[in-house]
Amino acid sequence: MINFFKHKIKGGIGRKKNLIPWIEKVILDNKKTTGDINFVITSDEVLHSINLKYLNTDTYTDIISFTLSEESGSISGDIYISIERVRDNAIKYKVTAEEEFRRILVHGILHLLGYDDKSKGDKTRMTIMENKYLKAFQE
Repeated sequence: MINFFKHKIKGGIGRKKNLIPWIEKVILDNKKTTGDINFVITSDEVLHSINLKYLNTDTYTDIISFTLSEESGSISGDIYISIERVRDNAIKYKVTAEEEFRRILVHGILHLLGYDDKSKGDKTRMTIMENKYLKAFQE
């Protein structure tokens, strides 16, 4: 089951129409099933404190994913997203906040699926996959 929560923020990123079926298609395309996935839309400060506490990193980020999968064929996890980073990145990359939000959603799902973006090659591969799935999104 896929859930969306807001934590310590006001407002959001538009409609969530068609997001859940789209996310489920991304997961199925990677030959996995959907377990429990929670998207927590929150603030820079909350993500910063999570980064410090759990990852020992003193930086701001747009997303942090925690894999909670217990079965090999199913993915579960918590994905924390900074609404402020999404909005700032949308301006920076000249896209709508909704487009950037979808990119961050699929980025988090790819992490839960086991993809990484630490090396230049891995980051390029993830960006290609993000673009593929964003193109497939139909509102």
